[in-house]
Amino acid sequence: MIEYADLPVDDSALRARLAAELERTRARSVDLTEAVDDGELVRQHSPLMSPLVWDLAHIGSQEELWLVRDVGGREPVRPDIDHLYDAFRHARADRSGLPLLDPIQTRAYVSEVRDKVLDVLDRAPLQGRRLVDGGFAFGMILQHEQQHDETMLATHQLRAGGPALRAPAPGPAPDAVPPAEVLVPAGEFTMGTSTEPWALDNERPAHPASTGAYWMDTVPVTNAAHLEFVTAGGYEDPRWWSERGWAHRCEAGLSTPRFWHRDADGSWWRTRFGETEPVPGDEPVLHVCYHEAEAYAAWAGKRLPTEVEWEKAARFDPATGRSRRYPWGDEDPTPAHANLGQRHLQPAPVGSYPAGVSPLGVHQLIGDVWEWTSSGFSAYPGFAPFPYQEYSEVFLGGDYRMLRGGSFGTDPAAVRGTFRNWDHPVRRQIFVGFRCARDAAPEESC
Repeated sequence: MIEYADLPVDDSALRARLAAELERTRARSVDLTEAVDDGELVRQHSPLMSPLVWDLAHIGSQEELWLVRDVGGREPVRPDIDHLYDAFRHARADRSGLPLLDPIQTRAYVSEVRDKVLDVLDRAPLQGRRLVDGGFAFGMILQHEQQHDETMLATHQLRAGGPALRAPAPGPAPDAVPPAEVLVPAGEFTMGTSTEPWALDNERPAHPASTGAYWMDTVPVTNAAHLEFVTAGGYEDPRWWSERGWAHRCEAGLSTPRFWHRDADGSWWRTRFGETEPVPGDEPVLHVCYHEAEAYAAWAGKRLPTEVEWEKAARFDPATGRSRRYPWGDEDPTPAHANLGQRHLQPAPVGSYPAGVSPLGVHQLIGDVWEWTSSGFSAYPGFAPFPYQEYSEVFLGGDYRMLRGGSFGTDPAAVRGTFRNWDHPVRRQIFVGFRCARDAAPEESC
């Protein structure tokens, strides 16, 4: 794993680590696409998602554009297909109708691109230009591929039929359960980053941000807790929903988290990657949209945290006054810290990673489930798009809510305490849950 905070000065060591990360990431992409036959690769399993074969070729296309053509200055491999794999030109629902490369052609294409990329990595300078300093361009492409791997994992969850992926279950629930909430003190902290070598433009720059005092749930809301909302009639009671949320709940017919169903005997089940199993009460709830999370929080007498509150709870160390890279410190994630990297195909029981707790006592802020916040997508003071506007700038101010923390399907290379994700508030095919917050009373703020 690349040591992001302290990239080695020795170019050969950096190149070797980048090559290893490229290989590790590609192995995941291959596993996700080779798990099904070619017919499944070209099928559109949901209008919300691309065919798996499109994702794989798009990964190769972006690698070619940035690393072969730009960093390497090499001749294009397949300029004739650029338009087919331009995510802004074609909506996901339309991509299956395009004259895409077939699975055999796609594998050959991404393999040819990768061979050229490794040659570029051997020869191109890794300093003297912002795009390549510290291996940024390679880190950006690694993160891009891992993000599409998580997207492909979500497509697998939507795929009909039997299981195609396997992974061990997380460990059992811990004996000790954290307290329900912790008090986060009022005051200023440093949000964002100006020093993380592979941080993307929307994470920059570091800047002061402040909050009032608030209480933060120590763990994400569980299936058992959300089931209480379901059985209490929360999905049928407009009191708990915003006007917009209630309209969506009625239009979409929401009554439970996605992939849940109730048996004739009253027991609750979920479908997970082709398996049907009882809903585990001690796991974070999964596959709920922003409106569902907001309604639950209102029913519970709480609210969703803002993005600033989420990052403060995750990074601020009151003992030193500084912001950490991760809740547990500055070192990269290990399996003891968080449930990441598709090591498991589900969230772990709440409280499972005590080594990953933040200085303020908040658990599982990284991994397991993405967490909805109440904030829209806005730029930090001093934001500048880099290296292209379409990564962040075109989405700013749109109809989005911010997601933080990563999921069990997020790779360690593609998440950190400053990483920002966003999606439409109606989305729930992604691996998303939430935790709640509430304002502290004046006497609790002292």
